Amino acid sequence: MAALVDSYDSVLFDLDGVVYLGSKAVPHAVESVNRVKAQGLKIGFVTNNSSRRPEVIADQLVALGIDTNPAEIVGSAKAGAKMLVDRIPRGAKVLVVGGEGLSFEVQALGFEVVASAADSPAAVIQGFSPDVGWRQLAEAAYAIQRGAIWLATNQDWTIPREDGIAPGNGTLVSAVHTAVGILPDFAGKPFAPIYQAAMEQLGIARPLFVGDRLDTDIKGAVNFGIDSACVMTGVATRKELISAKPDERPTFVISDLRELFVDYSEPKQTKRGFELRKSSVELLGNKVVSVDGDPKSIDTLRCACKVVWSSQVPIYGLDVEPALYS
Repeated sequence: MAALVDSYDSVLFDLDGVVYLGSKAVPHAVESVNRVKAQGLKIGFVTNNSSRRPEVIADQLVALGIDTNPAEIVGSAKAGAKMLVDRIPRGAKVLVVGGEGLSFEVQALGFEVVASAADSPAAVIQGFSPDVGWRQLAEAAYAIQRGAIWLATNQDWTIPREDGIAPGNGTLVSAVHTAVGILPDFAGKPFAPIYQAAMEQLGIARPLFVGDRLDTDIKGAVNFGIDSACVMTGVATRKELISAKPDERPTFVISDLRELFVDYSEPKQTKRGFELRKSSVELLGNKVVSVDGDPKSIDTLRCACKVVWSSQVPIYGLDVEPALYS
């Protein structure tokens, strides 16, 4: 049988929630990533977190046991800095709100990094860093109000950490938006610049994107026209997946990264729903119910997704059995 990855020339991995959670590796992630590379596929790590340089991210992955190097890190910081090239002259002043990784990429492309609106920056670029506070957000707001263009690396509302879910860059962008009344252009997922950067940087043509967020990882892959797998080790919940909008529905749903190496089984349509091995989910009137198998299994989740996604009834018009998503 063919493995899921056999149809691709590369695999692009999100980091938070897919490869690691904070300082700890996601179970089965390290050996799975290494196995993809050992089988001759190219790999890339596509992250919306712009606070660290590629070398620092690569060092963290190597410390976890993953065979990688900085050239395989595709970050929203570099994608965002490249967007500046098309908007303002080289050498122009840029107010950077974010971490060292973002400042590095902006400087590497020939721009002058400043920290105050008083320096009259031509642009503001905003990315996540745990050290960003009110003063930096205020300086960004002042500069934007004085005419600086505004870019942001990503709009992730949350970040999965070891202790739970924490506010992400989208939350910080929202604070500035409240003050200035406009939104920035975004470089990171789900927007095209970071996906295009991955294709060019890695020299790939047919990647599989593996992520844990529907609104960024999966939506971006769908919009960019590449296949995606949602892995259930991070942010995405069963409830979110079952009720996913058309542009946030992954090609595949997997429990963990080990399932990249087995034949992916699609649910088969039945008279009233879908079945896969021992699992069966049906649509009875407006009720979505599990009729066979463990309602918590990945097979049942795949069936439930197919039932809801193929229904002509909007999700708010369906009564989904709680056992399927709770």
